[in-house]
Amino acid sequence: MSELENTEFGTAGMGEAAGIRYCKRCLMPNSRPRIQFDENDICNACHTAKRKNDIDWEARRAEFLDYVERYRPKSGPYDCIVPWSGGKDSSSIAHRLKFEFGLNPLLVTFSPLLPTEIGEHNCVEMLKVGFDQILVRPNQAVSRHLARRFFVERGNPKVHWDAGVAAAPMQIAVKFGIPLVFYAEHGPSEYGGYVLSEENMKVQDYTEVLENQIGDHPQNWLDEYIQEKDLAPYVLPSFEDIQKAEVTALYFGYFFRWSMYENYDYIKDKFDFRTDPRGRTDGTFTNFDSLDDKIDNLYYHMQFVKFGFGRTVRDACRMIQNDQMTRTEALALAEKYDDEFPQQYLSENLEFLGMTEPECMETIDLHRNSEIWNFDGNHWKLRNPPK
Repeated sequence: MSELENTEFGTAGMGEAAGIRYCKRCLMPNSRPRIQFDENDICNACHTAKRKNDIDWEARRAEFLDYVERYRPKSGPYDCIVPWSGGKDSSSIAHRLKFEFGLNPLLVTFSPLLPTEIGEHNCVEMLKVGFDQILVRPNQAVSRHLARRFFVERGNPKVHWDAGVAAAPMQIAVKFGIPLVFYAEHGPSEYGGYVLSEENMKVQDYTEVLENQIGDHPQNWLDEYIQEKDLAPYVLPSFEDIQKAEVTALYFGYFFRWSMYENYDYIKDKFDFRTDPRGRTDGTFTNFDSLDDKIDNLYYHMQFVKFGFGRTVRDACRMIQNDQMTRTEALALAEKYDDEFPQQYLSENLEFLGMTEPECMETIDLHRNSEIWNFDGNHWKLRNPPK
């Protein structure tokens, strides 16, 4: 999930609200961490999307098949691992690997902080199709402590979850000698960030995961409550252990054109994949994305608070870049939903974080950047909303 961490703005030195600009093709602001704009105010995610039209996807498919043949294990039941949430993206990858390419993937799930009924239903139904799963559910007292701590300190209650999602599949791959791990898409290239090389868009880079996806090393989380042994589920194997086990982590989205909507369209008929029964989720117009964790709605709202763009802008930009929506349509949706407060699971979130509602609201406001927000009358407003 995580593309964002509490880090610098994508374009440094803004200094005033007028420095916040929006991509002229999509709606992404330059306040998104690590994003880059060109001289025409087009973001690098839109440039990446445009370049996809020039990619020889048949050649990429052949490259994928070559990897599969070269790394196919000589023994053991599993050909690869898919980090799997039960959602549309990871389920579409696993389904294609098994039924289109004849592989036997092991599904590795790092438990959501607060599992939803929809998410659990989708997991059960997908497994009925014919998959094995390993579920990693870490110490819940530790998880709750870290969630509250990171919500207060960084405005992100899922920092440790991001680490677990990265670590668990690699730990299992190293332990059982499973040579390939298929992650979904390479976030920095798909959504705007620093791309080290084309190789990093294909093969997962160890340092990039630590710095961009997780934000720091779990060893830094030690405190009066958290001991080193508590962090075992969140720690990646060493680079040396990964090399010794000959494990390679690849991004499926490098080999096959990536689209969240097309992934949903693919998987919705493969089993009883359920969406939000209300027709959309808090803060956005979609009903098929990030359905497995009750804290996700708060997580995306904090993205809006910290960086000035919410879940609607996030979803709409992805669809614009894949020519599935116009910028005008996206702007209307953003005006309608992007600032919506996540009420659906608020009581469960408060209980999990050990907070009262006033404490939660105070914490949220601590993470507002004065370059982005202005307190006007009775409520906060974006200084420079998208247009």
